[in-house]
Amino acid sequence: MHLAYPASLAVLLFCVGLYGVLARRNAILVLMAVELMLNAVNLNLVAFDVWLRDTLHAGQALTLFTIAIAAAEIGIGLAIVLLVYRNRGSSDVDRLRDLSERDDLETGARGGGSREGKSLAPATDNDADDDTDSGFDQARHGSSDAGRRPA
Repeated sequence: MHLAYPASLAVLLFCVGLYGVLARRNAILVLMAVELMLNAVNLNLVAFDVWLRDTLHAGQALTLFTIAIAAAEIGIGLAIVLLVYRNRGSSDVDRLRDLSERDDLETGARGGGSREGKSLAPATDNDADDDTDSGFDQARHGSSDAGRRPA
């Protein structure tokens, strides 16, 4: 068997998968396209293993490893897609911009930790009443009022 047949089929599969990754918006279709690309690589590995007549069959062993990695990738990828679909109601890849950095045009800051003058840190009990010190702060600063009575 000639090497050109499986190699050309692998190139065709890889090109279809690459088109699917670049052109599709649905996350599940993108994952299917990635699987097509991985299967094209697996086809090349097995074809070259047979063509080179490797006694250790390293190409086939690497193909099994790639299949296991692809199965794990699909499991985790589908879990992420389902979680995004539950939260957003859509699995459109172009609309998933939660983790991207964007310029804050109003303040000119880039990821500075606060947005519109508000702190992103959660409010604590000490933030609400700044004029009173807790017992720990009084002991740390040396201003203990333990022996005094209010007048």
